[in-house]
Amino acid sequence: MSRMIVTHAVKDVDQWLAYRGKTIEAFAPYATDIFFCTIPEGGNNVAISLNVHDMEGMMAMVETPEHQALVEEAGVIHPPHAMYFEAAD
Repeated sequence: MSRMIVTHAVKDVDQWLAYRGKTIEAFAPYATDIFFCTIPEGGNNVAISLNVHDMEGMMAMVETPEHQALVEEAGVIHPPHAMYFEAAD
């Protein structure tokens, strides 16, 4: 399992947060411990942290038209700023 953090900009943070449930549902077959992070000072940069147990499946899922529609509805601005992975020992 790999810890992954993805950062990106959104049009509206509250709109993005309103899609937490749908986002968790979309990623649940591929990841656990999904957290949504915002900047306390404000701004439109956000992050999602997750433990990925099926990276191949998840990467295929994010390319589907259904996921792209969800991302658009949530107000995500693409592409992501960065994708971070937990360093292996």
